[in-house]
Amino acid sequence: MVGIIIASHGEFATGILQSGSMIFGEQENVKAITLMPDEGPDDVRTKMEEAIASFDNQDEVLFLVDLWGGTPFNQANSLVEDHQDKWAIVAGLNLAMVIESYSSRLSMNTAHEIAAHILDTARDAIKVKPEKLEPEVLAKVDAVPSRAKAGAPGTFEYVLARIDSRLLHGQVATAWVRNTSPTRIIIVSDTVAKDELRKKLIQQAAPSGIKAHTVPIQKMIELAKDDQHFGGQRALLLFENPQDALRVVEGGVPLDTINVGSMSHSIGKVQPNKVLAFDQNDIDTFKRLGEIGVKFDVRKVPGDPGDNMNDILKRAQGELNRQK
Repeated sequence: MVGIIIASHGEFATGILQSGSMIFGEQENVKAITLMPDEGPDDVRTKMEEAIASFDNQDEVLFLVDLWGGTPFNQANSLVEDHQDKWAIVAGLNLAMVIESYSSRLSMNTAHEIAAHILDTARDAIKVKPEKLEPEVLAKVDAVPSRAKAGAPGTFEYVLARIDSRLLHGQVATAWVRNTSPTRIIIVSDTVAKDELRKKLIQQAAPSGIKAHTVPIQKMIELAKDDQHFGGQRALLLFENPQDALRVVEGGVPLDTINVGSMSHSIGKVQPNKVLAFDQNDIDTFKRLGEIGVKFDVRKVPGDPGDNMNDILKRAQGELNRQK
């Protein structure tokens, strides 16, 4: 796996490393290097050399630095001089760049490949609101239609169905979108479909080039049965809770597997792990989904190891029984 060094003036690198872990999960072979006010170039170089020595694969190293021409860049550049055939530097550090580099490591084996690949993502992350402030060339880029157009004969291909009480947020908009390449993100919820503000915020949170829609449950069931207009469409479905997912499956939407990402805690619920909280209705709903053949993929982000839903449900049931 390609080793990644994130380097900056001050604590920026440490903070963005933490943010990347929140969204994409903890990463191996990644180090944050900081240049503090009482340090000089030699200190940065020493930190970089120690970080590289800790990597499993020291032949492939990617430096993500904050500023072209700054001390972190200069020290990285001096190290890369002897490894130009393998190592690479990308300047202009932002969170989208970090997350994309994590995702790219899952399928790319060289620092050069990843460096070239993450440039578009890093640039696309720079946006302005109100949109009229954007230069005309950027506005035209964002106006490019989605990769596949509705209207072709056929039904949706479901690339991911996820239960996540936060719906469309950073982990979905970056890690899961990169992993599944949807052409449409569909939030399936009667509640959200009636909330104009939430619908607008969801549309604004959609990644560039991918449209986000919010539809009531019955409408999703009808869309799934339409075999005339959605050929070539890759749908990523998001549900706030397992009850909505069950209604959709029982209504005929062909979901073989449901990813379970997060379920927020509230009064009356137990929390058998860090991100999932259940009441009795939730447990019964998951059991019903399992009975009708749905499998569960319990992960926050693609890089996480999967958890066993049956074990989680048993722990949740035990905690609920003890509360009685």
